[in-house]
Amino acid sequence: MTPPARMKFFNPFEDIRITRHNLPHWQQPGATYFITFRMADSLPAEMLRELDSERERWRLHHPPPLSPEDEAEYHRLFSARVDQWLDDGHGSCFLRQSTLRGVVKESLNFFHDQRYELLSYVIMPNHVHALVVLHPDWLLEKVLYTWKRRTAGVINETLGVQGQFWKHDYFDRLIRDGDHLRNVIRYFRRNPTKAHLIESDFTLWESELAKAVA
Repeated sequence: MTPPARMKFFNPFEDIRITRHNLPHWQQPGATYFITFRMADSLPAEMLRELDSERERWRLHHPPPLSPEDEAEYHRLFSARVDQWLDDGHGSCFLRQSTLRGVVKESLNFFHDQRYELLSYVIMPNHVHALVVLHPDWLLEKVLYTWKRRTAGVINETLGVQGQFWKHDYFDRLIRDGDHLRNVIRYFRRNPTKAHLIESDFTLWESELAKAVA
C-alpha cells in the first residue's frame, strides 16, 4: 500500500500545537491521526485516577516532542492499558446496538472529504477508533466536538435518557509513517476479535486504501 500524496505524517521538525483537557493533544495542520473516543461510563474512575498519577509522573521526565522511542514507551505504558480496559467491556456498552452504531457511523461519514478524509474506523460497544487525515483548516477538537454533540443528542433521545453520553476528552496519536499507518489499520481490523466480540456487536469500515493493507 502506497499512501496518497495528500497524506501527511508527523514531522518532528515542524511546529506542534499542543492543547489539553485532561490529556495533552499534539497537532499539526493536515496531519493523519489515530483517534479514540469513549462512552462516559466506559472506564472505572478508580482505575483512571491511578493511571493519571502514573502518567503525570512519566511526563515530568519526557517533555514534548517525544522521540519515537519515548512515544512507543508512552503508548506501551498507558494507551495499551486503556485499550485493554475498554475491550474488557466496562459500562453500559450501548453501542452493542446496531441502530446506535448507525448514528455514530452517519456522523463520522457526514463530513468525509470536507473536514477530513476517513481511512478506517471501528465502532466498539463502549468506544470508537477512527483513522483520519484532517483538513488543514480544521482543528481536531472541533471535529471531535461535532461528532460527539450530534451523536449524544440522537442516542440519548433514542434511549429515552439524559446526561453525558461521551467522555469529554479523547485520545489521539499522530501517525508517523507508512508502517505506523499500516499497523493502525491492522489494529482496527483485529480489535473486535481481541475483545471477543461477535459480528453483531461492532461496525468496521475501511476505505479502499485501508482494504489494500494485508
